Amino acid sequence: MASSAQSGGSSGGPAVPTVQRGIVKMVLSGCAIIVRGQPRGGPPPERQINLSNIRAGNLARRAAATQPDAKDTPDEPWAFPAREFLRKKLIGKEVCFTIENKTPQGREYGMIYLGKDTNGENIAESLVAEGLATRREGMRANNPEQNRLSECEEQAKAAKKGMWSEGNGSHTIRDLKYTIENPRHFVDSHHQKPVNAIIEHVRDGSVVRALLLPDYYLVTVMLSGIKCPTFRREADGSETPEPFAAEAKFFTESRLLQRDVQIILESCHNQNILGTILHPNGNITELLLKEGFARCVDWSIAVYTRGAEKLRAAERFAKERRLRIWRDYVAPTANLDQKDKQFVAKVMQVLNADAIVVKLNSGDYKTIHLSSIRPPRLEGENTQDKNKKLRPLYDIPYMFEAREFLRKKLIGKKVNVTVDYIRPASPATETVPAFSERTCATVTIGGINIAEALVSKGLATVIRYRQDDDQRSSHYDELLAAEARAIKNGKGLHSKKEVPIHRVADISGDTQKAKQFLPFLQRAGRSEAVVEYVFSGSRLKLYLPKETCLITFLLAGIECPRGARNLPGLVQEGEPFSEEATLFTKELVLQREVEVEVESMDKAGNFIGWLHIDSANLSVLLVEHALSKVHFTAERSSYYKSLLSAEEAAKQKKEKVWAHYEEQPVEEVMPVLEEKERSASYKPVFVTEITDDLHFYVQDVETGTQLEKLMENMRNDIASHPPVEGSYAPRRGEFCIAKFVDGEWYRARVEKVESPAKVHVFYIDYGNREVLPSTRLGTLPPAFSTRVLPAQATEYAFAFIQVPQDDDARTDAVDSVVRDIQNTQCLLNVEHLSSGCPHVTLQFADSKGDVGLGLVKEGLVMVEVRKEKQFQKVITEYLNAQESAKSARLNLWRYGDFRADDADEFGYSR
Repeated sequence: MASSAQSGGSSGGPAVPTVQRGIVKMVLSGCAIIVRGQPRGGPPPERQINLSNIRAGNLARRAAATQPDAKDTPDEPWAFPAREFLRKKLIGKEVCFTIENKTPQGREYGMIYLGKDTNGENIAESLVAEGLATRREGMRANNPEQNRLSECEEQAKAAKKGMWSEGNGSHTIRDLKYTIENPRHFVDSHHQKPVNAIIEHVRDGSVVRALLLPDYYLVTVMLSGIKCPTFRREADGSETPEPFAAEAKFFTESRLLQRDVQIILESCHNQNILGTILHPNGNITELLLKEGFARCVDWSIAVYTRGAEKLRAAERFAKERRLRIWRDYVAPTANLDQKDKQFVAKVMQVLNADAIVVKLNSGDYKTIHLSSIRPPRLEGENTQDKNKKLRPLYDIPYMFEAREFLRKKLIGKKVNVTVDYIRPASPATETVPAFSERTCATVTIGGINIAEALVSKGLATVIRYRQDDDQRSSHYDELLAAEARAIKNGKGLHSKKEVPIHRVADISGDTQKAKQFLPFLQRAGRSEAVVEYVFSGSRLKLYLPKETCLITFLLAGIECPRGARNLPGLVQEGEPFSEEATLFTKELVLQREVEVEVESMDKAGNFIGWLHIDSANLSVLLVEHALSKVHFTAERSSYYKSLLSAEEAAKQKKEKVWAHYEEQPVEEVMPVLEEKERSASYKPVFVTEITDDLHFYVQDVETGTQLEKLMENMRNDIASHPPVEGSYAPRRGEFCIAKFVDGEWYRARVEKVESPAKVHVFYIDYGNREVLPSTRLGTLPPAFSTRVLPAQATEYAFAFIQVPQDDDARTDAVDSVVRDIQNTQCLLNVEHLSSGCPHVTLQFADSKGDVGLGLVKEGLVMVEVRKEKQFQKVITEYLNAQESAKSARLNLWRYGDFRADDADEFGYSR
């Protein structure tokens, strides 16, 4: 504390008291103050000075909590006005003082002067002159100072000032209230309007004791939104300050203690008030943060009424400069370059409700997690059927809505990404799976914070952190506020309504269901769909919102490079440009809304057709970009010309799949003269079923109307006289009626009876087979027997080809035929009869292309050479096609001509 000694006159005279200086920190009463020195590297020293020769009234004192019988002591008359007189005159001012007396207990008494020397205002005389203090009883005026006090007192009496005025001074006694009965109501009643107050005590940098005016409530006020280092009370009653606790306390004391302030009451915590203290010189909350004396706290920042973003900005200011409590601070993104902290990217995929995949300007892909939010999740242990495979997107409440919100908002759009923190990789534990390193960021589009929008709709929740965990969103307070709104309005996850259920049927690979579903999709024409997953360039998984089902979809009309496959014991490498084709399709259609035209399906239950995005045909686009070739099955499509022109243009560029393309000279094949003409009498038929051994069943188009009429009459008859369930006893070889999966009755023949629950039947008008319980069978009415109309499904086999004996090869051939001709009209010509069924050639009804010849061209089957002279011309054509397939190493010929040495191994014989 600064001090200066003023010497007396001669060396032998009486000792002159030393004059010392200080700044008034606090006024204890009308006759006692605390002064402090100037701070140097920490809180300054301080001492209590009591005014000599005068006495002022005692202020009120609350009874000690440890003495239950003790009572609160009220103010003495004029005690509070005396304190206020000194408070307004001295707080924060520089004074000088002399110590005249010091008691054995250490109490110091002296004279206090306002200013830097003793020429300033004598505080004791001013108090007495205002009638706020009296000379001590029994004191004699035997020196100049005491004479002046006596004169001041007489003048005050004469003027009837202060305690010398009429009355007993009861109006100066405060009605102090130490507790509030209903703190919440008390806070709400002020409607966040500023309340005048005096700060009576500073507990630590962010907690004070305030006297609310004019009703004299003495309350503890905690600053909303922040927390300063505190003083930890030890077992022995002593206090240990946390780092910078004393400095933070002094910072607040030196600015607020016993100052006139205004407090905005914002909330309450037990008997403590949460509020913001306003001083003419500024907002102490923001100042403490900016100077590094405090940190933001989530639990109370939400009630801060003057903008939580200002507090976060002030805290950020201190962090960046590593001030005080932040001296060892390392920013979560300190190791990132500026270009990696903030960038613009295109959203390619929404992984779930809190993660997206973006494409950077460099062309690289990066997974971004939305900072500080948690997607919807299953609550409790028994919410999921153990026997049922969990599909998070559809089985977790609100996950689908959250994904759809992000998909519709972001897919294909450019967004601004601000990286908030990098969450390091964590190993797996017994309860938590392992996580790889995650980049967590705030993603905005058009100024909208996507995470905040999700939370406000109740489609995600905000993660709560430890107070010292700085790895959080840079807009964390907005997220908390959005969640509070969602809870208040009962949105999404916070709704008390019934949880939305998404019953989505996955018919991928389910042949039976796919068969039932095919006619609906074919009749629908173009159907809306969302691409859920891209397996390869031409194989996708689609969600049909109208039908609420998932299907596997193959692009028609093209041959796309096959990707790598994991087979038992080995990994089969992908064909060249398969990855590029997959990436092309992903970038173009993944999670986009598209339109599909379903034409047919393969044996595995996959649908085949055309996919359109923004009026463009994906098959054509893949061919155009030299990532696919045109498949011969496209010949009968309306898109064939577009595909051919796109392929021709791609060939000329000699890129990707056409990089080694060279035009082949056309070779002339010398025709073999036929001695006998081959009979070519094609009739229209409708192909209804393809068997696993490459036989097929057809209906005669000419008798098609008769079948339709018979079926209509039969069903009307059954509807009026339904069969009694279980009354029919099936016998092998007997004709009956059978109820198919579509709920309709058809004519059938019993082929085998395993048990009443397993009866093998053959549908005589369509060629398909099924195993049914006898309860779904009935007696065939005589009016609809095969005598009235013979069985309409006739079995045939392809002429001039050998069916592969290898299972995989045969499946490829069958799939191709199913794709091309099942449920379509063709032209049929019987070539020759054979044991079992007639062998025929089939032509597409529109292009007149030979179906069997197409299989040979694709290398899916081999030619069966026949010696009959009438077939030599067609056999030659088939053999030429086989040689072309062999040269191109297609399918069966991918490993060259295998027939010479290992035909048996491959399941063929010459």
